[in-house]
Amino acid sequence: MSDWPEIYVLRHGQTEWNRQGRWQGDLDSPLTPEGQAQAEAMGRLLADLGVTPASHHFYTSPLGRARRTAALALAAQGTKGSAIEDARLREISVGRWTGRTRDEIVHESGLAADAHFLEFYAAAPGGESFAEIAGRAEAFLSGLAGPAVVVTHGITSRFLRLVALGWGMARLAELPGGQGVIHRVHAGRHEELAP
Repeated sequence: MSDWPEIYVLRHGQTEWNRQGRWQGDLDSPLTPEGQAQAEAMGRLLADLGVTPASHHFYTSPLGRARRTAALALAAQGTKGSAIEDARLREISVGRWTGRTRDEIVHESGLAADAHFLEFYAAAPGGESFAEIAGRAEAFLSGLAGPAVVVTHGITSRFLRLVALGWGMARLAELPGGQGVIHRVHAGRHEELAP
């Protein structure tokens, strides 16, 4: 479907666990100083684009790293706005692999070390399925009444964009990730913006 409202999707800034290579899933880890700077830079870029609480609704995952990113981005704009927490924006659960590194997961699971990262998420024991997270993404997007800024997580970000673009699951790996960048999706088009 390409008639969703315009969305700007931000992944939270770098966290301590990101720096250590640990899988966070639906647990939390604080932002690093670099992650805080990323959040502020994304907020300034949004302001430069005219994307503020006056023009867009701001939403965030309830996880601390996303809430902190949203707060820093809004503060960097010099606005008094706040982001609405929505549990559908939380990160995918990685079950028993939460807190583990990729090397630990490779050793435990038998997956090839060079497997695409999405293969790891799909195989996480006790984790959330891709169908479940796609359902959360579609439910969230269906409830939007207008243009929005969404502060979320790496995998959730990809599923929001996948659904908003109307792409099938086979194209999930085509969507870029990364921290400190903003993904704009509107009218069936994807654009990556970097501060």
